[in-house]
Amino acid sequence: MKTKTWKLPKPQKEDGEWEWEPIVRIGRFVPFGYRQDPDDCDILQPIPEELELFEQAKKHLKQYSYREVAAWLSETSGRYLSHVGLYKRVKLEHKRKKEASVQRFYAERYKEAAEKAEKLEAQRLGAKSRVDTSNSEARAS
Repeated sequence: MKTKTWKLPKPQKEDGEWEWEPIVRIGRFVPFGYRQDPDDCDILQPIPEELELFEQAKKHLKQYSYREVAAWLSETSGRYLSHVGLYKRVKLEHKRKKEASVQRFYAERYKEAAEKAEKLEAQRLGAKSRVDTSNSEARAS
């Protein structure tokens, strides 16, 4: 049986600011950028400041190591995140982004193939209907 994994919701951008959405808690640990809802232990509420820092941290990874960025992120946010935790989170997001890209690609290919199949089917059926109408006209005479 395949286990389900949670997906971080894609932030909505309104007026230049990100709108983060609550997520359902699946695992044992609360991911960086979220906190447990006081009313429901299965819901995780976003912490916008931490999530925006995390987005900045991903940009810093182009110049610095995971250890340095994790140390900066921990110091800036006041919440500890190890370099391994940062690596896993970034790797998981990259994997999901790639999977979504592949799914969009195949969806577009499927749409194109379906349109071509409908076009071919219409031509094929159109040819039969022309033959059938000419036969029925010949029979009527």
